[in-house]
Amino acid sequence: MSPAPAPQALSAPLVVEFPFTRSLGPVQSAFLTGLRERTVLGVRTERGQVLVPPVEYDPETAGELRDLVQVAETGTVTTWAWNPEPRRGQPLATPFAWVLVRFDGADTALLHALDAPGPDAVRTGLRVRVRWAAERTGAITDIACFEPHDSAPDTGPTAHDGRFDDPVSGIVAPARLDYTYTPGRAQSDHLTALTDRRIVGERCPSCHKVYVPPRGACPTCGVATTDHVEVGPRGTVTTFCIVNIKAKNAMNDAIEVPYVYAHIALDGADLALHGRIGGIPYDQVRMGLRVEPVWTDGARHPDHYRPTGEPDADYDTYKELL
Repeated sequence: MSPAPAPQALSAPLVVEFPFTRSLGPVQSAFLTGLRERTVLGVRTERGQVLVPPVEYDPETAGELRDLVQVAETGTVTTWAWNPEPRRGQPLATPFAWVLVRFDGADTALLHALDAPGPDAVRTGLRVRVRWAAERTGAITDIACFEPHDSAPDTGPTAHDGRFDDPVSGIVAPARLDYTYTPGRAQSDHLTALTDRRIVGERCPSCHKVYVPPRGACPTCGVATTDHVEVGPRGTVTTFCIVNIKAKNAMNDAIEVPYVYAHIALDGADLALHGRIGGIPYDQVRMGLRVEPVWTDGARHPDHYRPTGEPDADYDTYKELL
């Protein structure tokens, strides 16, 4: 008899993306506004070093820095790495080099892209200059990239008051992480069971607690878990929050705010999982509410949980799962 085939490993592409919003102090505001105006600014430290990009506080003394200076838009490559396959959102769509460039007049280097025909055209010590973006808004992307430039080092930095019309006061930087997730044996078993609308966890052989979703090991005892236990499908709301800001993704486009997201202790489980509560006004959701999953065709996970109509669970039955 031939051995049973090994189960296919599950994997899925995942994206974590959000906008990062931050306000700017006087030094960063001047630096980014300067880029919009095709001016490269640095800041002078208490020891007289010129830092580009500038920082608000001296990295050695922690003293506040305000002595802004203008440096040249030419510089020298101090180190580099070739990027043969540019990714989404990177400065150039064709192969390029990541370079650290020390601007003429600066003592530190700035990381950016160098447009070069190939790795043989890049070297430490290469002279380069800024290629400015056609449209500039007050962001690091106002430097479209660097390009090779045959020039002698420019003179030292000159004083600058950092004043510009309509200064940039804040930025919104999109953060995005693309990766492929492989869940492993325990979570693969859990996900496979969900395709049959069953919720399966694993029991610790030492403390006998049942964890959903399973991780393959008990987080308390540290021993491997392999004993499958079907839990729920009903459960109890242990705690919850009211969501008032609409998420910017396709999954939640049809969900109107406000709505409730809750931790739910499924019957037979010793760890609460999270899910959306529906079928009840948001201001009527409460701790102890008994709920059951609602599935939609083709979905791997429950779409939401709704009240079962049962009496609320006694606090003592779920207090350890808050």
